[in-house]
Amino acid sequence: MRKATITRQTKETDIAVTLNLDGTGKNDIKTTVPFLDHMLDLCAFHGFLDLKVRAKGDTDIDYHHLMEDLGITMGEALRKAVGDKKGIRRYGSAAVPMDEALARVILDLSGRPYLIYKVKPPRGTVRDIEISLFEDFFRSLSNHAQMNIHIIVEYGRDLHHIIEAVFKAFGRALREAVAVDERKRRIPSTKGKL
Repeated sequence: MRKATITRQTKETDIAVTLNLDGTGKNDIKTTVPFLDHMLDLCAFHGFLDLKVRAKGDTDIDYHHLMEDLGITMGEALRKAVGDKKGIRRYGSAAVPMDEALARVILDLSGRPYLIYKVKPPRGTVRDIEISLFEDFFRSLSNHAQMNIHIIVEYGRDLHHIIEAVFKAFGRALREAVAVDERKRRIPSTKGKL
């Protein structure tokens, strides 16, 4: 099983993530931020990832530390779970509609972190969480998973729907990228290394 558990404790946050890439979408997520829990639930369900998250932080100040550190921890868990990458498809993409919103996510488990994040509108809140913090989450995840992620929202009006489409598309794209292709039993690169 391609599974990993990573913990991160700082003066600002206390986070534990267990990720199983070969799961069925089961999850147990408690971040103290209900909207974030909902988004991670959608990602796990659509990505067939078994995901357990325990995360708390200094949210009395703001949500930034929690979002950024959760991205770091999930990225490290993903990098560890995917292992040497032999036989994986490496690339994944998905386009997901959520009512009036449409999001595309394209990713590459290349070993080279990079984030393109084209989400409009870039500012606003859902309940009390600033949606710009999701860019920080995905940047941390990209850097620590060492993956290239392109997130593009084609259009949308409702902020909830926009972010929901992003997380569903990310889960589906990740499911595709980590899938094992039985025809390949080598590193998916002409360089022989990722």
